[in-house]
Amino acid sequence: MADHRRIDYRRVADRIAADIAAGRLQPGERLLPQRRFARRHGIAVSTAERAYGELVRRGLVVGEVGRGTFVRAAPRQPAGRALIEPATTATVNLELNYPSAPHQSELLAPVLAPLLRPDVLTEALRPAPAAGTAAAREAAAALLATPGWEIAPEQVLFTGSARQAIAAALASLVRPGGRVGVEALTYPLVKEIAARLGLTLVPLATDQEGLRPEAVAAARLSALYVQPTLHNPTSATMGAGRRRRLAEVVAGLGLPVVEDRIWSFLDESAPPPLAAHAPGLTLVVDGLSKRVAPGLTVGLLVVPPGRAESVAGAVRSGGWSAGRFALEAAVRWAGDGTVERLVAAKRADAAARQRLVARHLGGFRVRSDPRAYFAWWELPAGWRADTFTAAAAAYGIAVTPGTAFAVDPGHTPDAVRLGLASAPPDDLDRALRTLAAIAGERPGGRRHGT
Repeated sequence: MADHRRIDYRRVADRIAADIAAGRLQPGERLLPQRRFARRHGIAVSTAERAYGELVRRGLVVGEVGRGTFVRAAPRQPAGRALIEPATTATVNLELNYPSAPHQSELLAPVLAPLLRPDVLTEALRPAPAAGTAAAREAAAALLATPGWEIAPEQVLFTGSARQAIAAALASLVRPGGRVGVEALTYPLVKEIAARLGLTLVPLATDQEGLRPEAVAAARLSALYVQPTLHNPTSATMGAGRRRRLAEVVAGLGLPVVEDRIWSFLDESAPPPLAAHAPGLTLVVDGLSKRVAPGLTVGLLVVPPGRAESVAGAVRSGGWSAGRFALEAAVRWAGDGTVERLVAAKRADAAARQRLVARHLGGFRVRSDPRAYFAWWELPAGWRADTFTAAAAAYGIAVTPGTAFAVDPGHTPDAVRLGLASAPPDDLDRALRTLAAIAGERPGGRRHGT
């Protein structure tokens, strides 16, 4: 057996650096996974890890969690465009998408003081069942109800996060091996949840209004997961007619539905949810982290009448129950108008951020909604999603490639999603200007049209 320890990782890094300098490895190109690289070159995995780390330190490659290591684009400014500083500046993260209203902490803090009294805190730190408390159910039912859709408090269950609410809903509806229909582009964590539950996701056709009912009718499914309002990542919102038609289809099939309304609070003009048209079949998922604060990861589940106990069983078996302290705080914030004020502030903030998108990316193919906290950018010809992601990373900007949302690995769009919520407005403004400048060049540094 070879003694891998004698190989200097810096020599390995030097060889890769030479390939980059000679153009044998192009900007945006993905390096082999470290284990495969180690096997191919007969070195220890730890040596490969250190070599890749050295390349990152030199600014030659960038590592993208869950996607791999990419050759960085040349850190140069497109002609006539002002970019943020490349290389070692702090990342502007447009992958994360956690909205935070101005002065949010000042609004939230007063409610917490009474909860810290010893007598109250003792009760608030006890475990909470899936059904929460009577006060929490009343508050959640009032918070989630919209014109055309009312909720009975006994239909409400709680989980530790909206992601857990999705997992509990699917686990209660579909056995391992079952087929769940989803939009062809879907929330990435649904793919992870399905894999853990042993479910097969079936990509369904969409259009500018979202999921097409005829695609559901033609598929052989055990359940459906759908985002009718401000679909992530495209921002599409189904009209009332489309929702009624989809409800007719699922009713005819007896097909249970998980309706994700996480971002619906941003669009007060949206039609009533699918659950209003198919109440006996639809489980609605919502949460408080986007409405209130990122750290308040309370998931909300509205279940059809008579289904609460079976879904609560899935919550218990998955270990997905909510914390009682968070429930107690949420009840008070909902009751004193804090949640309403935060929602109003975030609607205004999202609109302001969308104006920045329109200003900097107006000449590109961007799908979005003036009320949404994200934008779907179909990249100019010549750019692949992974290449553009690596080029953006070279300037300290993290974006999410379209592959993260694609259900069918054989149909991956050359697009990226921009999460607008987390970056400070000034950083977002500079990042969007930079991304527009990068997109104006072809991969490798040539400007489009030259």
